[in-house]
Formats: sequence, structure tokens, C-alpha cells
Amino acid sequence: MTAEEITTIVLSLKVALLATFFSMPLAVALGYVLARKSFPGKALLSAVAHLPLLLPPVVTGFILLIAFGRKGFIGAPLYDLTGITFAFRWTGAALAAAVMTLPVMIPPIRIAFEAINPEFEDAALDLGASRWQKFMTIALPLASPGIFAALALGYVKSLGEFGATITFVSNIPGETQTLALAIHTLLQVPNGDAAAFRLVWFSIALAVAALLASEMLAQKMRRKRR
Repeated sequence: MTAEEITTIVLSLKVALLATFFSMPLAVALGYVLARKSFPGKALLSAVAHLPLLLPPVVTGFILLIAFGRKGFIGAPLYDLTGITFAFRWTGAALAAAVMTLPVMIPPIRIAFEAINPEFEDAALDLGASRWQKFMTIALPLASPGIFAALALGYVKSLGEFGATITFVSNIPGETQTLALAIHTLLQVPNGDAAAFRLVWFSIALAVAALLASEMLAQKMRRKRR
């Protein structure tokens, strides 16, 4: 592989890891709330959480640009106060990937929490556990197979994110050009097929490795639970 391809791979891994890291806590919280709680506006919360999955990715990227661009209603004060900007930066690519990844992660986590027998949690409360202890020691371990599945899906989705990323942070080699953007670019230039195939096969290997790791962790947690 060339130095440019290695740079693209390293950047993609960094973007995917950051996106998954920040999406996971919110996905777990939303999955638990949607599975366990009943409140006015629950359907609206679910719709908003899944909206990036239903909208064209370019629309999501455009919304991010309006919100987090240098002149955006969030981006402008954020830059004035902290000097941090997301537009046309690799951190913006991670933000776009996180937004697109979140709705993919929520369903398996929600299903995992819904599958837990509520009597287990009620018994923990009867024995004096706090609600936080009940969540950490009962609900979270029992839902771990679904959480690991969501982790793998989120990571693979982050690696393959394209539309929102290119709209929000453009396609800048060495800064925002992830695997998907690099493959797209290589397919547009003469004699770029060989490099594109290398990145395609590497993308497939990363996706398979993430899914296998998730399955192994889920099986390990099932054995411990039994």
C-alpha cells in the first residue's frame, strides 16, 4: 500500500473509533429509555433518534453544516468560545459518522433491554439496590450481547459513512478523506482501480473482523451469564 492509502486507513480507523465511542453511551441510554419507560412524546423521541437513518445522508450532512459550520448557530459560538470547529476537519467526519451511526445502534440495544425479565430488576430493588446499581449490575450485563452487536454495527457503519461526511467536511486528503471517500475518488481517476480494490478488500476485512469480535464477546458474556 502507498503512504496515502495508509494515511486514509489510519484516519478512517480514528474517525470510526471516535464516532462509535461517543455514540455508544447515547445509544445505550436511548435504547434503555425506549425499552423501559413510558412517557408523553416517546414516539417523537424514537422518530427523532432514527431520523438520520431515514433521511438522505446528504440532507443530514447539510443540516450538520448549517448547525456546526463556522457560521452555524452552534458552530459560531463554539468557535468564538473555544476555538473548536468541526467543518472541514477530521473531527467533523467523526461527528457526521456518529450522527449516522446512532440510529443503527439503538434497535439492537432496545431489543436486548426489552428481552430482560423485569422481575430480575424488581428483585434487585427489593433487596435494597439503587436504580443505578440495578441498571449497572442487572440490566446492562444481561443486555450485553445486544450492546456488543450494536458496537460492531456502529463501527462498521462509521467506516462506510459517505454522504453526510462529504457534504459536511468535504473530501480533503489527509484530513477528512476516509475509506469510502478515497474509494469514490479513486474510481473517478484513470488507473485508480487497483488502489480502489485494495481499499475495498481492506474495508471488507475490517467489517468482518468487527463482526467476528462482536460475536465472540457476545458468546463469552452468554457463557458467563449462564
